[in-house]
Amino acid sequence: MLGNLGMPEILLIMVIVLLVFGAKRLPEVGASLGKGIREFKRSMKEVTDDVDPTAPRRDLPRNDPPAGPTNQA
Repeated sequence: MLGNLGMPEILLIMVIVLLVFGAKRLPEVGASLGKGIREFKRSMKEVTDDVDPTAPRRDLPRNDPPAGPTNQA
């Protein structure tokens, strides 16, 4: 059902949100939503680290040896 949203439906939702929150509050709502998403991701990463500390972390660079043959004589 949600996959069938077209441009008119999205515009209608945006107008309703604008009417409910007002133009001055929209940046605050967006910032709060962004902070909430960041906090959720951070919490999920901490839980994953607690459950499996040996799992590779995506935020750290990996020290893999270079691929391909090496010519050492």
